[in-house]
Amino acid sequence: MRAHSKVKKHQSKITLKENLGYGIGDFASNLIYASISAFITYFYTDIVGGISAGIIGTIMFASRLLDGFTDIGMGIITDKTKSKYGKARCWIFWLTIPFALSTILVFTVPDLNLIGKIIYIVVTYNLFNLIYTGINVPYGVLNSLITRHQFSRSMLNIYRMACAVIGTVLVTGLTIPITNLFGGSQRGWIITYVFYSVISMIAFFITFKTTKERVRQPKRKKDVPLRQGFKALFRNKYWIILVMFLVVSFTLIGLASAINVYYAHIILKDSSLVGVLGVALNIPQLLGLFLMPKLIAHVGKRNTMIIGIIISLLGSIPMIIDPTSITFIVIGLFVRGFGFASVVGSQFAMIADTIEYGEWKTGIRTEGLTYSAGSFGTKAGNGLAIALVGWILSLTHYSGGSSHQPDTAAVGICFMFIYLPIILSTIQVILLLFYRVDKIYPRIINDLLKRREK
Repeated sequence: MRAHSKVKKHQSKITLKENLGYGIGDFASNLIYASISAFITYFYTDIVGGISAGIIGTIMFASRLLDGFTDIGMGIITDKTKSKYGKARCWIFWLTIPFALSTILVFTVPDLNLIGKIIYIVVTYNLFNLIYTGINVPYGVLNSLITRHQFSRSMLNIYRMACAVIGTVLVTGLTIPITNLFGGSQRGWIITYVFYSVISMIAFFITFKTTKERVRQPKRKKDVPLRQGFKALFRNKYWIILVMFLVVSFTLIGLASAINVYYAHIILKDSSLVGVLGVALNIPQLLGLFLMPKLIAHVGKRNTMIIGIIISLLGSIPMIIDPTSITFIVIGLFVRGFGFASVVGSQFAMIADTIEYGEWKTGIRTEGLTYSAGSFGTKAGNGLAIALVGWILSLTHYSGGSSHQPDTAAVGICFMFIYLPIILSTIQVILLLFYRVDKIYPRIINDLLKRREK
């Protein structure tokens, strides 16, 4: 009973203000990161021009893989950080302005020859990813430092993902109209991302001011050696399952963002519909997120996710029936998005749960390393998604900037929009069948609290 009351104490400290304050950090992230994932390939191939989709896909994939390894480095740094603001919040404070500046640099590609443009893209895109890692890894770790209570973590994550979806909806629906308002040229894109960057800075400062780190490391004589930390990490079987899940999940998320602009332009014959597609996919995620807390309380995060993924698979049926009908596509995306809310709302909270499992299993607690190595999966998945779009467009002979595309390009776009998500969602369900932390989590927390009392 005593251990249980301690967990309840952690839960009672999480106010609406702090839930919203934490959540708005992912609004700040997705205002930039989600929009770059959605439009960067299109921006480089059709706005900057002169660079093939295959080259861009390869750059994106290599950059995201490198970024995944920097995640691990940032996780190690976060674990060792000691400041008056804590170990995670301080990085949000320190890197907010550099993050905004690096975003603007991504879109200010100078008028150079092909090699010059490629070098500029590689340097500025990797600089952006490096700074994003520096702010995003500590932001993710912050969830596990605010509270130990499993349901409270789920609520933090639900607020986080609700704010992330709002950010995604806004940039998906507004980016093309805003850039067109300023002429649709590269200048219009630069102005748009200056605007986004300012809003992102304000939102990150709100997260910094409204959150508090409460969970403390168990007292130990010295820091855990890196080799010992990695050894403990790979004894955490549920963390390994979630890393694989996150690779698949963020391939799916990245694909859903990056392919919309091409599907609207080539299959639906109307580029302005990209906003409609984004809203149709993301608004139902918000509805699903509001329903999730009760479902999680009854059946747990894993089962909630499996139910949601099955629902999302049903959304593919209208798309298969008529892939050129905007009505059928919107219906399919609505169902797909509603079902996918379960994944969006739970996957990061599950990473936080594996931190407790890892400490329970091995006696070693490394929030930063566990989260950042898990974050490697998100970067690898997102990079793979953007790369797949570039590679498949190249293989199917898509020509950037041209209004006339071969039939092979249309086939490739349809495959990525409709059928590849079906394959990825099926893999997700299979992986989740092996994840069983929910059942033993109360025992894990009680055992850990008893250890601390000794």
